[in-house]
Order: sequence, then structure tokens, then C-alpha cells
Amino acid sequence: MKPTCISHIMIKRFYPVILLSVFLTASLSAQTDPRDAGSTASNSRNVPVTLFDTDDVLDISIKFDINKYKRFKSDTMYLPAVLSYQSDEGDSVVKNIKLRARGNIRRTAICDFPPMMFNFKVKDVENTEFAGINKLKIVPYCRSGYEQYVLKEYLVYKLFNIVTDYSLRVRLLRISYLNSVKEKKTLTQYGFAIEPLDVMERRTGTVELERKITQRELRQDMLDRVAVFNYMIGNTDWSVPIHHNVIILQDAQNPQPNANMIVAYDFDYSGLVNTNYAVPFTDLPISTVRERLYMAVCRSEERFIEIIAEFAEKKDDFYRVISSFPYLSDNAKQGMIKYLDEFYRGIDNRNSLAKKLSNDCLWFESQANLRPK
Repeated sequence: MKPTCISHIMIKRFYPVILLSVFLTASLSAQTDPRDAGSTASNSRNVPVTLFDTDDVLDISIKFDINKYKRFKSDTMYLPAVLSYQSDEGDSVVKNIKLRARGNIRRTAICDFPPMMFNFKVKDVENTEFAGINKLKIVPYCRSGYEQYVLKEYLVYKLFNIVTDYSLRVRLLRISYLNSVKEKKTLTQYGFAIEPLDVMERRTGTVELERKITQRELRQDMLDRVAVFNYMIGNTDWSVPIHHNVIILQDAQNPQPNANMIVAYDFDYSGLVNTNYAVPFTDLPISTVRERLYMAVCRSEERFIEIIAEFAEKKDDFYRVISSFPYLSDNAKQGMIKYLDEFYRGIDNRNSLAKKLSNDCLWFESQANLRPK
């Protein structure tokens, strides 16, 4: 099905205003989703979480008042819902949960059916696929015709998992939506669940650092990996100082100054996903999200060559994740691989990619007022 077209004029007119408010806000209130998704009842801390231990698609059904959900798109009003699925043992599992809308741009300006937050009773999901989880972020289909975008964003998360363990794991879902108020034809679409923050913290031995910091307060190797990864996928929709689409972590047992860790998430504005609503922020020196821009502090050419070599070693793994994925169309997979080909063509004997990163970082530091006086 051809995606429903959102006017690019409308997005270009309103997205910079919305994004600017995010980048200039003095508080982090707009970035509550990662923390909210990770907040759990204390008695879930010792429960093993297995939802993300497999790449198998999980079929679930969710029954709730779909009309109210789509009409209000509220990120504060929870609706009662019934979640059902077949367990690995073939048993039918039915659970009463609550859900609400979540997100910023997608919820308010893009999606007819915005991203979701599932809220479980921890004791009620013991010994199920959702054990140990209190709140769970779900990325659903957004609007008719956007399923391929959702699948591509899922794959970007999987690519980032290859780069570092300090990344959010995802689980592919095939979701059937049933209206509890008015009987309608069941809609089944792919979506995915995102690992809650507290689960990743336990897995990596970290805790979130919520205060504002600069890129120079991050571990160099971790910032370099995130920055080059975002460059590779064509993602400029991130910022460290305001925690925009990044989570900042510190060692839970032995936090060190200027050694904080960074996790990237939310990739629908990347060139690799290439949604028809994605536009770069107006102050960036690019005209489309398909143009790559390195948005991090400068390193020596030798360091750039070193970090680029890490990505060269992972090329086959990246391509394998995409090419072996059975739920995305062949055309979409070929488009993703072609876009990555453009990145890898810059890795040559002339070090052209390292030179491009060096040029971009000078622009970034001048804009971020990081250049030496």
C-alpha cells in the first residue's frame, strides 16, 4: 500500500518550531519517555527479563477503545486494555493492562495512531513473556502505509546492538488491534517493543545521569561510536546537552567524571529509515535527511581512521541483519543497503571519510561554541 502522504510543506513549517522548543527548553520535561518507560515497581528488580532474548516475532492482540485513543492521543490518560497472546508452550495468556499514547513529534504532528506505553501490574505478568516489566514502550504502525518505516527503524536498533551493548534491545511484534467499543475489522500490523531503561541499566551495571552535560564529559570511545553510527545512518536528530534522543549513563558502582556513557535511540528521522515526513533541522547545512552530517567534537585523523575501522569490520554483520530480515520488502532492504554502500565507499586509501568527518566536526564545534578561543 502506498503511504499516505503528509505535506512536506506542513512538516517543514511546523517541525522546526516544535524541535526548536525541544532544543531550547531549560528543563528535560519533554524527554520523560526513556525514564518513564524504565520506571518499575521495586519488586521487579530481581525478576529476569527475557522478552528481548530472541529475534522471533511475538504475535499479540490488544483490545481497547481505539477511537478514544486516536481522538485524544493523550500521554497522561491511561485506557484499560486486554492483552492476549500464545505463550511459547502454546497456552493462551490474557492480561488486563493499561495503555496510553507517548512521544513528542509522532504523537502530536505525524501519527494517526501514535506510539504507545503499556503499563503492566508486575505481579500479574510473573512467569510470562513480559515478566519483570512494569512499563513498556511500543512503536506501532503510526498510520496506514507506514509499516515499512516501522520495520526499518526496528532494523536500525538491531544495527546499533551490533555496535555496542550499551544500546536498547528491541522485540518485533505482530499486533492485532481490536476495538472494545465498536466492532470493526481487526487490523494487524508489525510493531516493536523497546527495552525499558531500568532493564538496560541492570544489564550494563549503569544508572541514568539526568543532569545536563557536554559531549566532552562522555567517554571518548562511546561518543565516537554513537556519532559515527548516527553519521552512517544519516541521523542528525540528537543532542547530548539536552538529552534529545540520547540517554546518558554512568557506572552504577564507580561513577567517574568525564567518563559518562551514551545510548542513542529514536531513529525515524534518519536517512536510512527515510520516512516521508523526516526533514533536517533548519539550522543544519543539509537539505534532506539523506545527506550525512557528523555532529560531534573533533578527533585526530588517526582517531577517526581507528573508529572507522571498527565500522568496516562490522559491515558484513550490518548487511546480514538487513538482508536476512524476512518481514521487510526486497525493495526496502535494497534501499537500506544502497544507502549504507554510500557510507562504505568513503572508506578508501585516501581516507576520504576521515577527512569528511574532520570537516564536519569543525562546523559542529563552531556552532556549539566549542572551538578554542
